[in-house]
Amino acid sequence: MKLTILQTGDVPLPLREQFGPYRRMFERLFDQTGQGFAYETVNIADGAPLPDPNTLDGFVITGSAAGVYDDLPWLNPLRNFIRQSYTQRTPMLGICFGHQIMADALGGDVRKSEKGWGLGRHVYGVRQRPEFMQHAPSLLAVACSHQDQVITPPRDAEVILASDFTPNAGLAYRNGAALSFQPHPEFDDAYTLALAELRRGKAPDALVDKALASVATPSNSADVAGYIGQFFTRR
Repeated sequence: MKLTILQTGDVPLPLREQFGPYRRMFERLFDQTGQGFAYETVNIADGAPLPDPNTLDGFVITGSAAGVYDDLPWLNPLRNFIRQSYTQRTPMLGICFGHQIMADALGGDVRKSEKGWGLGRHVYGVRQRPEFMQHAPSLLAVACSHQDQVITPPRDAEVILASDFTPNAGLAYRNGAALSFQPHPEFDDAYTLALAELRRGKAPDALVDKALASVATPSNSADVAGYIGQFFTRR
């Protein structure tokens, strides 16, 4: 099965030489599943045209520094692509910005949260267990880095992950072919720490320090990778 990575952002320039391009984080994430995925990347933020969803086995929309409210030329075409893919039941996954733009395109409300930055490793409660997550534990600890949030999910979305800070952190859609997460299972610990430190000066020092300490909590990113692998291949 080939997964198409719709790249909407990249590793920040100060960290790119050390951590490489963003697409490789996703390839490593999906390689963890043992499903033998093949990959192609379409960098839509740099102007690459969107593919025809009918030609795709499945795709992921990555994180981005962009917000759904920004005036960018590729946002409306991406919204239309998401709606078309949803109608056709092309398997799609959204991570962070991808989670937000999927919700926005399908009727939800996405805004910059009054709660401020989410950084470091957050712990989310599992609210529902779709078939591909039926053995999930009650809590999952996953890295995050965001200010925007899905405030109101689309009507077709069921909340599967939640926390006090991020009440709509994971959404599974009722067409059975759309899944999204606010946190970043593709981030390893070193990158999570480096990214949190990069926010110093934008986020309060005390919040950055708390984020750095939070990485001591064991990660469940490998578990989430497994759920994602099951989501894409169960069909």
